[in-house]
Amino acid sequence: MLQSLLYPDTVAVIGASGTPGKVGHAVVENLVEGGFKGRVVPINPRLERLLGLPCHENLAAFGESVDLAVIAVPTAAVKAAVKDSIKAGARSIVVITAGFKEVGHAGAALEDEIVQLCHRAHVRMVGPNCLGVINSHHGLNASFAAQMPSPGGISIISQSGALCTAILDWAAARHLGLAKLLSVGNKADLNEIDFLEALGDDDDTKVIVAYLESITSGDEFVKVAQSVSAKKPVVVLKVGTSRAGERAASSHTGSLAGADMAYGAAFRRAGVIRAESFEDLMDAARAFAMQPMPRGNRVAIITNAGGPGIMAADAVENLGMTVAVLGSNSASALRARLPSAASVGNPIDVLGDANPERYAVALNIAQEDSQVDAVIVLLTPQAMTWPAETARAIAASMQGKKPVVAAFMGGKDVMPGRDELVSANLPDYPSPERAARALKVLVERQTWLNRPPRVISRFPVNRRRAERIIGRHLRTGRFQVNEVDGKSLLRAYNFNVPSGQMAYDADEAVEIAFRTGFPVAMKIVSPDIMHKSDFGGVRLGLASPEQVRDAFDLMMLRIGRAFPQASLEGVYVERMAPPGREVIMGMNRDPQFGPMLMFGLGGIFVEVMKDVTFHLAPITAGEAMQMLEQTRSYALLRGVRGQAAVDLDAIAGGLQRISQLVTDFPVITELDINPFIVGDVGHAPMVADVRMTLAEK
Repeated sequence: MLQSLLYPDTVAVIGASGTPGKVGHAVVENLVEGGFKGRVVPINPRLERLLGLPCHENLAAFGESVDLAVIAVPTAAVKAAVKDSIKAGARSIVVITAGFKEVGHAGAALEDEIVQLCHRAHVRMVGPNCLGVINSHHGLNASFAAQMPSPGGISIISQSGALCTAILDWAAARHLGLAKLLSVGNKADLNEIDFLEALGDDDDTKVIVAYLESITSGDEFVKVAQSVSAKKPVVVLKVGTSRAGERAASSHTGSLAGADMAYGAAFRRAGVIRAESFEDLMDAARAFAMQPMPRGNRVAIITNAGGPGIMAADAVENLGMTVAVLGSNSASALRARLPSAASVGNPIDVLGDANPERYAVALNIAQEDSQVDAVIVLLTPQAMTWPAETARAIAASMQGKKPVVAAFMGGKDVMPGRDELVSANLPDYPSPERAARALKVLVERQTWLNRPPRVISRFPVNRRRAERIIGRHLRTGRFQVNEVDGKSLLRAYNFNVPSGQMAYDADEAVEIAFRTGFPVAMKIVSPDIMHKSDFGGVRLGLASPEQVRDAFDLMMLRIGRAFPQASLEGVYVERMAPPGREVIMGMNRDPQFGPMLMFGLGGIFVEVMKDVTFHLAPITAGEAMQMLEQTRSYALLRGVRGQAAVDLDAIAGGLQRISQLVTDFPVITELDINPFIVGDVGHAPMVADVRMTLAEK
């Protein structure tokens, strides 16, 4: 895929310049000096030669076909340059020039015109408004970047050209090789999904790193990323996830769900490692490029100082990994070969006067221990420390079976050691915390690779009944589904709902209360009032006919005064739900990625702490249980301090049923079950309230 873009034989530069510092000059210079073995064809009607190459007035004057055309002419001349490139047989075009949709409607219209030209000719285009492309393994630097990376295994996809140059400089400072660098610019044609797919099949690429500000097609991205992640690591720094504008959300799920939550859920589904910062992005890239995958999350720590060892242990545990318990044979071997004052637990403290041999001994023993999956090696500069020699000893002791990362802490004194580590292809980080985070991404990926096959359970439901309820609302233009119909719809999907009925006067409310059994709840039903409890539209625990009658009259009076224009359909009288743990579950349909399921504990946990998790539907039974486990309040569900555990399987089953419902009916845009009351095992959970919104077609 994209052979002519990444492996061209002939590259034309339209807009080649004889002035150093101009983009057109930099592109030609990079192609000439980057080691490209093919033909470089500068196009400039005012020059005869450029950097030893013959220039041509235009591609027609060149008279031969080209594989790749790089365009760096003024915006107004780009369209003609694209036409000339297509006539010359170019199968790929890179438009470096800016001034298109990023500057307004006129630019967007011109951008669309050049895209259509390319599509009609079956030509692929990168940009416009981009840095260009680099393929170090082909000697191709078709960009205006300041430097050419050495060949390596890390490939970069970036929406920011400036970030591309920062990565190039970062890699050069660390003597780190790169495979491909792809600046996508405005993504008018080729986008991150196309490049992700191409790099997934690229033998030179060992890890894919991406900086993204937007994703062109959420569904397609998840599908492609999931396929690529099965073959090699994908690490993404996604920015611009704050909500640009607030919209009215009728449900808790809608108000809590934002772009950041959606991307997080999509990345988890696809096996994409999400970086929270540029630092994390490149730290993860080095770890994946240089080290093998771990079997588990048990970490050994080797240090020459107690404090950094404790810092590393804290970081490991706080990230959800385990400080390994060394095997008895390891402890014996360490005692035999280290000074008596050394600590042979974990962290393994080889003491402040440790020589290179001591580090090598400890590292070899840790790597051989079957109860260790990964190793962090720490070094602080002390008077007796030999950083460079120690780094060489560590590198010589690497067995390549388990990941090993280093943190040589300090500045000038440890730099010789860091240089040796880089030369040995061993990732070095400035702090124990960053070293631990680098290991964590390896563990995350291995966990994702080891996940069981995704099997989506289908529950027996009354889909015809749900279709009738939804169809009736759509036909009458009622897009807010009231509680009565919402509960009826959930009952069709076998949710347990308290018995109840609509009442239109006080006498009828009393009759219904007798039939359902006291105590009862009473709730106003109006398409114009969504948050009923905020306005006195909910009464609970009504235990007698008098209480029911008084509650009905008072509710209708107060609501009528507060909302004189509201349509009051009546009240819903239902049997009180049994006591239990209140949780909230729901769905918000993200415009990019589709239905996002939400789960959290009710009350303060969702209202104040925002302790909720999201996952893309449809979900498996295992993924439903993971949603519970990912909340900070999960321990409360399992039971703490004498409180009984709730039926976790019942909650997970409810999430799966919501998943099936919203997958069956894409017209449902928001859904809240709040609260969903759950008891201990053997007691069926109950839907106490539901709120649902349909798409206005």
